[in-house]
Amino acid sequence: MSTARKVGSSASRKKPAAISEKSKPLTVQDYLQKILTSRVYDVAIESPLDEARNLSRRLGHHVYLKREDQQPVFSFKLRGAYNKMAKLSSAQLAKGVICASAGNHAQGVALGARRLDCQATIVMPTTTPQVKIDAVRHFGGDNVQIVLHGESYSDAALHAKELEKKQGMTFVHPFDDPDVIAGQGTVAMEILRQHSGPIDAVFVAIGGGGLISGVAAYIKAVRPEIKVIGVQMADSDAMVRSVKAGKRVTLSEVGLFSDGTAVKLVGEETMRLTKALVDDYVIVSTDEVCAAIKDIYQDTRSIVEPAGAQGVAAIKQYAERHGGQGKTYIAINCGANMNFDRLRFVAERAEVGEQREALLAVTIPEERGSFKRFCEIIGPRSVTEFNYRISDEQVAHVFVGLSTSERGESKKIARQFESQGFQTVDLTQDELAKTHIRHMVGGRSSLAAGERLYSFIFPERPGALMAFLTSLPPGWNISLFHYRNQGADYGRILVGLQVPKADTALIKTFLGKLGYAYVDETRNPVYRLFLR
Repeated sequence: MSTARKVGSSASRKKPAAISEKSKPLTVQDYLQKILTSRVYDVAIESPLDEARNLSRRLGHHVYLKREDQQPVFSFKLRGAYNKMAKLSSAQLAKGVICASAGNHAQGVALGARRLDCQATIVMPTTTPQVKIDAVRHFGGDNVQIVLHGESYSDAALHAKELEKKQGMTFVHPFDDPDVIAGQGTVAMEILRQHSGPIDAVFVAIGGGGLISGVAAYIKAVRPEIKVIGVQMADSDAMVRSVKAGKRVTLSEVGLFSDGTAVKLVGEETMRLTKALVDDYVIVSTDEVCAAIKDIYQDTRSIVEPAGAQGVAAIKQYAERHGGQGKTYIAINCGANMNFDRLRFVAERAEVGEQREALLAVTIPEERGSFKRFCEIIGPRSVTEFNYRISDEQVAHVFVGLSTSERGESKKIARQFESQGFQTVDLTQDELAKTHIRHMVGGRSSLAAGERLYSFIFPERPGALMAFLTSLPPGWNISLFHYRNQGADYGRILVGLQVPKADTALIKTFLGKLGYAYVDETRNPVYRLFLR
């Protein structure tokens, strides 16, 4: 672009051919040739293209997963990184290479450095999961030096550029480089070789745009009828914004849940290719990605990282929006470098993301029989969560989670409670409720005088929780209740009971007949510090 503005200058008149050749953008056919001649299989495998049978049955379409999570570094990134490095001269390799990466590209560069026996400096954001830092050390060994800097890829990239100038190393860009783009394009080459039948769309997660640029270039050169759909997180949508604006847009902040696609500024070349070749875009939420991670696990028994699940999340959204039956959709599972500790969050949010759980705040009057009516409305539905703490003499506020079987069912359940006189707020899409409030219901209460606290363990089977709730003697008051389905064989309940003095002797008899293992927690120091 800068050369074009100088047309007519003395410099341009002296070297018109060289400048023209340099400024001429690569065509789709140019990229096709580069992809076909890429050197990736020194380090990469031809990853499987597996049908997701369970997901296919649910959606009524043929869904396939391109298993880049099975690469030696558990990501597609080694393709582009190695292709770039393998084409460097001996002199360039002798000076070493440098890159900036949130982890997956870094692992590819590390493996390449070891294979080519050159030194690599890798700058990683301080937010990079430890599993990826450890993996870089493992793949690179003594050939790699790790530098932690900044909170995002863009921050790390600026620092890497400074080091590149100071030390004369070659920068291996994670996405905005033709050789890197071509290496990633070999993913599409394999897909079309592995599935020669009709393909309606290929869904590709976008961070900086290297993968989708290579995939789109190959597909549009060979089978242009196939749609290429880009996928971005709602809080890291730099490419979508850039394409709409017609110029690269820098995000001030990016979400870090999907750290592999947390890019503030997309590449210049990747934006050019993406804008020209990509057919459509899908924006997905954190909850939708969590649900997709679970979907992939159920079909493959593999756990992918958030970026690796974006394609599946997009297919589900796309299929619901466009309807129809029997289409063939392919999602690229681009990575599986998941921080194990993040699984707690994923499991918590997956049901909400799939809209299989309704979260509700229900207000019921503090009067005899109202709690029974509340349980009758719940009926046969499985209770996933139940939080309550006595706080008012007139009404009780209950935070309840219920399993649902279809999207939008939370609104229907809320109307059922309302029809029975229970004021209800649907919290299923409330971020504060999902992230914090569900864990904070409770606290001290002046109305909990004489309260006895018990923890129970019971077999997690249909109706077990409701059986407990309805077995309490009518004169006993529940002052605290906490239950959360954790997916285990046994459920755990914490209950505060206010029992009339006349019934004190009956407590042990009731607990014995109930048949659940229990512990009297009334003297537990944690209870006395925070709830009593």
